[in-house]
Amino acid sequence: MTFIDEAVIELKAGDGGNGSAAMRREDNVPHGGPSGGDGGDGGSIHLVADFHMASLLDFKFKRHFKADRGEDGRNKDQYGHAGSDITIKVPVGTVVYEEDDLIVDLDSDGATYVIAKGGIGGKGNRHFATPWNQAPTHAEPGTIGEKRTVRLELKLLADVGLLGYPSVGKSTFIAAISRARPKIADYPFTTLTPNLGVVRIAGGERTFIVADIPGLIEGASEGAGLGHQFLRHVERCRLLVHIVEATFTTGPDRSPFDDFGVINRELVSYAPDLADKPQIVVLNKCDAIDPKDIPEIQAEFAAQGVTLLAMSAATGEGVPAVLEAIWAKLHPGRPDRK
Repeated sequence: MTFIDEAVIELKAGDGGNGSAAMRREDNVPHGGPSGGDGGDGGSIHLVADFHMASLLDFKFKRHFKADRGEDGRNKDQYGHAGSDITIKVPVGTVVYEEDDLIVDLDSDGATYVIAKGGIGGKGNRHFATPWNQAPTHAEPGTIGEKRTVRLELKLLADVGLLGYPSVGKSTFIAAISRARPKIADYPFTTLTPNLGVVRIAGGERTFIVADIPGLIEGASEGAGLGHQFLRHVERCRLLVHIVEATFTTGPDRSPFDDFGVINRELVSYAPDLADKPQIVVLNKCDAIDPKDIPEIQAEFAAQGVTLLAMSAATGEGVPAVLEAIWAKLHPGRPDRK
């Protein structure tokens, strides 16, 4: 399925129906008087967060939504029918903007918001009868329903976000710990969309959700690579798991610690609050280097106050320890974390 995490839609709520200016004319009713009914209210447009929706793909094909107009009032005090409301389902985690102004954050299943209110039906002429004007000939028109153009932006709801350069093994890791099946290949940017996976530890009694964020590179916060497009999904994660690659231990351009610094700087550039999120740093692909080199890499991180875990997502070595560390970070002090 194609993943779409941003869409612009145009909304038009229904106009209110016009009130009727009618007079009662019946046999044996000499003083009928005004009998114009009220117009019906226009239909409104509601947004509802639905857990079963995974992306904003539906809005790629349908961008215009228009609710029904209220029916006009009629004679004999007959009210017009109200226009039918429209309910638009969006994924949980959808944030709605009008231009740059935040309207609503639908961050829970079933969360509802009236995004465009229908017009109010006009009053019929019977409402305007007075002792000095017993036969009014005017009625109110219905009011206009709201018209809005809004931007929908999906921010994934996950407990853990996986960060790192392209091809450091994030997709292999999420495939190893969950039933998510992302595309895995030995070239950059194989992951073009975020992937969500449910992780179960110790027979499924302990669970959390992991999001595999497409690889970031230097300049991601300014739009380089795919980073700017997907950095928004990191904002909701409670914990960041930063994966660095063990095989980049030589050469002037790349090293695990250099990669760690670059990605963290991009996070701060994109949203300074991200720097305050807790992180677990993991050295991956340890099966591809001499085991004697691992303590040396860990010492470089430790010198900066960073604990570096080691694993091989491909072989599974060290993965259980990483999962326990994640659970402990998500649930500090919980006695059932082991």
